[in-house]
Amino acid sequence: MAKIDTVSPLAPADGFPDLPVIDGVKFATLAVGVKYEGRTDVMLAQLCAGSVVAGTFTKSSTRSAAVLDCQAKIGGDTSGGAAILVNSGNSNAFTGKSGLEAVSKITTAVSASLNLDEKSVFTSSTGVIGEPLKWDRITSKVDELKAGLAANHISDAARAIMTTDTFAKGASAQISLGGQSVKISGIAKGSGMIAPDMATMLVYVFTDAKIAQPLLQDFVSQATDTTFNCITVDSDTSTSDTLLVGATGQSKAPEIVADTPEASKFFSALKGVMLELSHLVVKDGEGATKFVEVQVTGATNEDDARKIAFSIANSPLVKTAIAGEDPNWGRVVMAVGKSGATADRDRLSIWFGDVLVAENGWVSPTYSEEAGASYMKNEHIVVKIDLGIGTSQCTMWTCDLTHGYITINADYRS
Repeated sequence: MAKIDTVSPLAPADGFPDLPVIDGVKFATLAVGVKYEGRTDVMLAQLCAGSVVAGTFTKSSTRSAAVLDCQAKIGGDTSGGAAILVNSGNSNAFTGKSGLEAVSKITTAVSASLNLDEKSVFTSSTGVIGEPLKWDRITSKVDELKAGLAANHISDAARAIMTTDTFAKGASAQISLGGQSVKISGIAKGSGMIAPDMATMLVYVFTDAKIAQPLLQDFVSQATDTTFNCITVDSDTSTSDTLLVGATGQSKAPEIVADTPEASKFFSALKGVMLELSHLVVKDGEGATKFVEVQVTGATNEDDARKIAFSIANSPLVKTAIAGEDPNWGRVVMAVGKSGATADRDRLSIWFGDVLVAENGWVSPTYSEEAGASYMKNEHIVVKIDLGIGTSQCTMWTCDLTHGYITINADYRS
């Protein structure tokens, strides 16, 4: 895969955040040579006894062996503890029986080393598709990973799972429930092959909250729909997309119970962390120079609102116009029309930020090309479309499409 020499211009100015330590979780990382020598490429997270794990995954019909294994294990008994092992450099996807063997060898080695039930060990792999994973390079280092486990290594874990990412991604939240602190810390990787169909990347979120697995799973599934399922970089869905959320129950706060104010507060905090991580993935979109928010309102139903938002956010013509700082609203009209959703040309309104560009099926009499061009120079671009025919809405996030995207992906396997 291509090596990234420069950090995205949209990267957080203050670098990787100082994430709160989650009681009951430890991390370790190593360079085992999955693809490159001397590059940290494996992360191990160990969750204490009493933990629960929830997750959502890609719906790709060619999803990897690791994804299939995780899907089979979610909802199982992790009361004795759990572990997550992630490697970068190889996705272990489209690798047939050898892919299944690799997952089995890794989960067996981790379970033996950490004295865990093999069904409580989850794996993820990210990188090149179609090449057998050299699992022995990982299994031979499991005991060394175990020896390096520590609670404050989450930033190292975030860096170990990167592929074409230009910066490590982390987000956190801390709330009070019943007068006691509940903490949430999460990391993610993702830069290309990003399109809605679950998380479209690898994401690991940890909390010390006390919560039953079915309720946590419900919260994770709900939050995914309006965070990771609402971002796109290039319209391509990965074979390896995985989002895992582990709750250790180590907080002194009371257990979170459904349909209570405490549950709502926790859900909002969890969703906030997931939303921030999803935005960071878009900001690190391969070759991206602009973060783009697409707001669709006035649709006849939610499905149509999503169709139009996706159509605009995924349009190469819209995205290249934004990259060129061209306020080409005709391309937005095109994307609305091709979406297949119900729309009325003569009720359509379009804004670039606060600049009203078009209304009533025609360019606005107040619009000036100078105002539109000036707005497009911003790093954060908002494209708003009001269909004027209903009350449903949807917001998506994407980035521009530059020559850098071509360069990165043309050299990806080199």
